[in-house]
Amino acid sequence: MTGTLILVRHGQSEWNLKNLFTGWRNPNLTEKGEEEARVTGKALKKAGIVPDLYYTSGLRRAQHTLDLMLEEMGITNVTIVRNTALNERDYGDLSGLNKDDARAKWGEEQVHVWRRSFDVPPPGGESLKDTAARTLPYFEREILPQLKDGKTVLIAAHGNSLRALVMSIEGLSPEAILAREIATGEPTLYKIGAAGRLVERVTLEAPAV
Repeated sequence: MTGTLILVRHGQSEWNLKNLFTGWRNPNLTEKGEEEARVTGKALKKAGIVPDLYYTSGLRRAQHTLDLMLEEMGITNVTIVRNTALNERDYGDLSGLNKDDARAKWGEEQVHVWRRSFDVPPPGGESLKDTAARTLPYFEREILPQLKDGKTVLIAAHGNSLRALVMSIEGLSPEAILAREIATGEPTLYKIGAAGRLVERVTLEAPAV
């Protein structure tokens, strides 16, 4: 018996478009982001996937993405679990700043370290290691048992909370996961065995937006 885990990063947000550090701030999707979510829902429907359980973060860009996906999949009257454990990494003092302005203030090298190191947080914020420390226990406690039981689980979340999950599921090193790009609106499927280990990884190709 294998379970299926579907991971989807939210569609393009208003702050993605403006090149701002977002973190726990709460902008909504752009029109492009809404369309990305709809395209993902259509791709899952075409693949004949009907999840048993639905999870998202406490932030509306991920929640809106999931809502639009379900609309396209024709799925209604389901329970959606929202939890801040799946929130994006908190960028602390960088939140709301334009990335170019941050580089001008702190320097290209320092901003790169904050963005792409595993365990160095920005001022007042979280590193990817910190993000994993809240995301993985929640996943292992609440979601992994469902996968072991053969359920299909859909998670709509964020680049870094999803990186934490991918790192654990695929057994990647900190260096490898930092190099992994997780595109907006691109569903990744994992087959998880009864022992809780990865059996197969599949990426569904969504039609172009």
